Amino acid sequence: MAAPINGNMGMGGEGVGAHPPTAVDPETMSILPEIHGALEIIHSPFSSNDSRKDAQIFLENVKDNEKASYYGFRLAIDKTQPPVVRHYALSLLEHAIKHRWAEYTDSQAVALRSCVLELSRNVSRDDPAYLRNKIASLWVEVAKRSWADDWMDMDSLLVQLWRVPDSAVHKELVLCILEMLSDDIFAGDDAVVAVREGVLSKASVEIFTPTAVLTETFPNRQAGPDVRCGDEGWLGRVTELLRHCLSGDVQHHPELRSCAIRALAVIYSLMPWIVPNAVTATRCVEVMCEGLRAPHIEVQKACLEAMHSLYSRTTFIDHEFLDLVVPLYDTKCVDLFRRLYEWSVVDPEDIDDDKYQFSKKLSELISFFGTYMDRRFNVLPNDPERIDFQGFLQLLLMVTQSPSLVVSIPVLVTWTRILNNRSLGPNIADMPTIVGPLLELCSSRLVRYENLPEDTQDATFLFLLEDTDTVPERHAFLGNYRRYSSQVIEGIVQLKVTDAMQHILGQTENVLEHLYDDAPPFNMANYSKTSQPVLRIDAQATVIEAALKGFGKWRVSRDDPGHEHEIISLEGNLESWCNRLLTMKFEDPLIRKRILQLLVAFSVIALDRNASFMLKVLEHILVTWPAIHPEHRLYADAIKELQSESMVELQRLAAKMPDHLLDVYDQIEAKVNEMIASGTLDEKRQITYQTFLFTIVHRSTRLDQSTKAQKLRGFINPVVAQWRDERLKQALSSYTGFCELMALDKAQSYLARKQMQNISDWGSVELDAEGQALQIELEERQTVLPLRPTKSFLTCSVDKIDKDTDPHRVSCALWQDGFPSILPELLNFLNHAHASHTPEKWTGLPSEMRSIVGRVLTDRFWQAGISEGSKDEFYARVLEKKLTLEGLASTIRGSIRFVRESCYAIIYGMTRLDVQFYGFDELPGPLAHALLADSFNLSAHQLINVLNLVRYLVDNCPVPLREHFLPPILAVCCQQMDARINSEWMNLDQQQTVKSGGDALTEEMKSESILRQLTYASVMMVADFLDPARSNSPAGSSNLDEAAKYPTLREFCLMHSSIAEPLLVFCTHALRWRDSRCCGMMLRVFRSIVPEFAVGESPSPRSVGAKQTSIPSGTATAIREYISSDVVKACITSIHEPYFVELQKDFAHLIATAIVTYSRFTMTARDVLASLPNMKPTDVDSGIAYMLRSETSSRGQRGVILQLLGDLKGVSVSEMGKLNKSVGTPTVKHSVTKRPTRSKMTQQFMTTPSGGFDASRPSGASDGREDGNGDGLEGLASLFDS
Repeated sequence: MAAPINGNMGMGGEGVGAHPPTAVDPETMSILPEIHGALEIIHSPFSSNDSRKDAQIFLENVKDNEKASYYGFRLAIDKTQPPVVRHYALSLLEHAIKHRWAEYTDSQAVALRSCVLELSRNVSRDDPAYLRNKIASLWVEVAKRSWADDWMDMDSLLVQLWRVPDSAVHKELVLCILEMLSDDIFAGDDAVVAVREGVLSKASVEIFTPTAVLTETFPNRQAGPDVRCGDEGWLGRVTELLRHCLSGDVQHHPELRSCAIRALAVIYSLMPWIVPNAVTATRCVEVMCEGLRAPHIEVQKACLEAMHSLYSRTTFIDHEFLDLVVPLYDTKCVDLFRRLYEWSVVDPEDIDDDKYQFSKKLSELISFFGTYMDRRFNVLPNDPERIDFQGFLQLLLMVTQSPSLVVSIPVLVTWTRILNNRSLGPNIADMPTIVGPLLELCSSRLVRYENLPEDTQDATFLFLLEDTDTVPERHAFLGNYRRYSSQVIEGIVQLKVTDAMQHILGQTENVLEHLYDDAPPFNMANYSKTSQPVLRIDAQATVIEAALKGFGKWRVSRDDPGHEHEIISLEGNLESWCNRLLTMKFEDPLIRKRILQLLVAFSVIALDRNASFMLKVLEHILVTWPAIHPEHRLYADAIKELQSESMVELQRLAAKMPDHLLDVYDQIEAKVNEMIASGTLDEKRQITYQTFLFTIVHRSTRLDQSTKAQKLRGFINPVVAQWRDERLKQALSSYTGFCELMALDKAQSYLARKQMQNISDWGSVELDAEGQALQIELEERQTVLPLRPTKSFLTCSVDKIDKDTDPHRVSCALWQDGFPSILPELLNFLNHAHASHTPEKWTGLPSEMRSIVGRVLTDRFWQAGISEGSKDEFYARVLEKKLTLEGLASTIRGSIRFVRESCYAIIYGMTRLDVQFYGFDELPGPLAHALLADSFNLSAHQLINVLNLVRYLVDNCPVPLREHFLPPILAVCCQQMDARINSEWMNLDQQQTVKSGGDALTEEMKSESILRQLTYASVMMVADFLDPARSNSPAGSSNLDEAAKYPTLREFCLMHSSIAEPLLVFCTHALRWRDSRCCGMMLRVFRSIVPEFAVGESPSPRSVGAKQTSIPSGTATAIREYISSDVVKACITSIHEPYFVELQKDFAHLIATAIVTYSRFTMTARDVLASLPNMKPTDVDSGIAYMLRSETSSRGQRGVILQLLGDLKGVSVSEMGKLNKSVGTPTVKHSVTKRPTRSKMTQQFMTTPSGGFDASRPSGASDGREDGNGDGLEGLASLFDS
């Protein structure tokens, strides 16, 4: 092995190797008092800052002295020295080991190791714990560099220390060494370990595992290094020590307790990787269970952590499951876990932290047992003596019933698994004492706790406040909890459909009849969207929706004539219940909205064969149109929600049950025409009724094609005719004409006359009559445009239909002739809408006023955890300012947003119609220009919609048309995306150097939050385009074989230099943005694409007749050089910064991948490393030589880079500002307490599950309501819509 790899580079020196430990030279006699004095200055509260700084510099310089290790040993071994001096002395030895080891001769290395051994032998109980821990860490640092190489007797030396008579302190030292060794080798990121990973891991398996287990488990195993002492192995020794400690009085004997906890810390460290048969052979689980019964909570917690560490493994094979898991299902163990859980229950108003953390971890452990029962049920013994099945289920139920949702949720997830197990589920369903309470519990937990008043004293709510740090986190967690609760209800209904549905509907009826028993009667004057009756109905409706899913699955599983009678009977009961629901009257609009949603859900899921009931629901929707009372603004807003939902549910009925509706189509059409003719319908409602009729015809399976086409053209032709209107074309031929069309010219004139640049608070100035009239005109101008009807009919034409189906073919034929008329004007609309964000375009304003354009067009948002007050309060404030200058500004930006996002939605709908859209020869350039040319001035959250649309344009493009369509769009998109986002991050970095307060700080936080969302959207898009697992879909091709002849999207992007260059520049800049999630994503993308450019000068196809996917050699060479230079430099720069400390190994991994992959092509990456300050080219060369060895793992390669860059790496923010560990007073940190308070599982429940994009429509088509990517971002687009 090359010398520099086994320890960092450093100056040679004499140290302990040149001076026997007993010798004392004059220089030593003089420097030791200086060290004393410097340490006294640092620790004295009376020292000046300058003197303390000088002392610090002196002590740091001592480390670079050739004799530093000698001084360290002399001071550390002298027990008359103060502990602070001895700790500093040990740090001198640590520095020598870590930074000079590679420069030592063999004799010097042996001498330094001898010093560590001598210090280890001399530990005593009088030594502070932090000194003993430091000595253990020195032992481990030496072991990482020389064990199983030139140090073969380490195990024997450890056993000697272990066997020191009557010395618990030596046993604790050995335990500390074993724990650190296991952690560093199997769980750490130490660069030295990474380089020697193979030999260290083999040696560890050898010394920790009993010989008999190794022989039995691996009969053909090659002998490992001869490093072990004795046959029992350290797991056996440690388990036996733990058994001995637990047999004593750990409650009152601190030394016994300390040994037990240390032993459990070692077991915790071993459990993730130790051979499972070793755990069985040493009877370790039996001893840990005994530890759970210990009378001291610290021992119990350590036992629980160790068991959690073992059973979080998911790879036990059958016999390991039988040996390690099955014994825990017996009555004795189940009773133990039950009693432990009951003991750990805490009062939410007086939480015992130790018990509460224990309860959370115990819940996770029990959930592991339940998950194993699901996975291995086929090998579970059918023996009541060994398996207390009912008792275990009762335990699961008890934990799920915990008032703390964080305690409850791990086991709740387990219920979703075992109820869906084909063998387990039916058995559980036959236990009413289990299923009944579980159904009741999950139903009660569907209430929206986040909407409860802040002074609520409910125990669950109090625990929730305790366990969540931010509002978005709370929302995400509750969303997850409701999702799993719904899945449990769905599973129970599927298993016990009659009983469960009867119970749920009866419970709902009771809620409806007693809705206002504990609440004041309804009053629209003090209306609240989160009143108790609304929350109760919402929760109960969610229960029914989950139940209906279960019913649907049950009915599918009973799809045979033998069950028809049972199905008909149950459907009859459901219809009777729904008929009673139809007769009930409610005044609250949000309750009526949920009732409406339920009725439609019943109609399209459970009663989808019942046409008469569907017509009742239809009638209910049509007559449910209550009057708006504008004097009560919150109530009026709720009425608007109800009206909007009515229109959505109409479309749902039409899409799901077109053939039933076709029977009464003529009557519906006559009624709709009558309502339209009356002039009482606004544009939105009129279009909704027309698209309802359109969808019935479009989705019907009973109409012949000619009749269907004729009826559908009756809807579409008038819309297309609007696009052909010469007046519209003339208006859109210039930006001035666009402004006149939208009344934006009048708006500019009004703003100029009001001198709005001189008014600081626009919301405080009421609109005069002219302003109110202008506001109305701006809203009315939108209604005469063809945008809304085109968007609505196009959406109905493509929504939730698959390609190559009859509805899709009908849509293609229907719109084919209209697209040539629509597209030119549509792109003009989009051009002008984007141009409106450029202040210079606002020529109706004097130049000195154009600075207000950005303010006029900036959307106002409520962001959870950032904005002041609740979301409802925010909306109330906005509504109150409708008739002010701020309200007028909102109407202006609403008009522009309406055009912009309608264009997005229409373009998206067009992409769903394949060749009819993508086949236009002249479209790509103008489309790219309209969509992206002026996008730089859009706000960050508006750009997210643009990126989503680009993603759909790419995803829906037929594979054969990619070459024609995608290059101009992707090239411009990557350039604009990089320029905008990179500039935003640079601005943010500059802002953070200037302190802000109050509203300015809030705005900065909002801006940063939205920038992170934009960054995430862009990074996810790029990662999706370059996903190696993404294959070509057959869309646009006759079959999969045809699609497979073309390059994948990843290959396509990398083959075209016009796309690849801006794409890679964007990815490189992303490595410098301070967003660890996005940066980590880009690092993975880079690692995956680096090998794509490792091609020679004369690329050839992979095989005869294969698709030509090779990257041109010139392009490959240029990109290789770019990655080896710019990308590697970006990685090194980020490694140097504290912010990226958690990603250091990922940066190193990418650098290593580039060096190893391109080693035969270029030396650029090597030269970049060699050019770094204080970097020796010989060290770089020897490191690269080691990396290129065939046996070097990727972890080893990464370790080399981290070691080379060791002096450049940043430190975490938590470590900044602290005194150097070598001179500061160390803190005693017990090994077990290093586990985080919040477990990994709990943290996962605190985040929104990542899902794919909604393929039904882009976010830009959502009527402007922004979706905040988990940050609770809500826009105002729909508040002032007409």
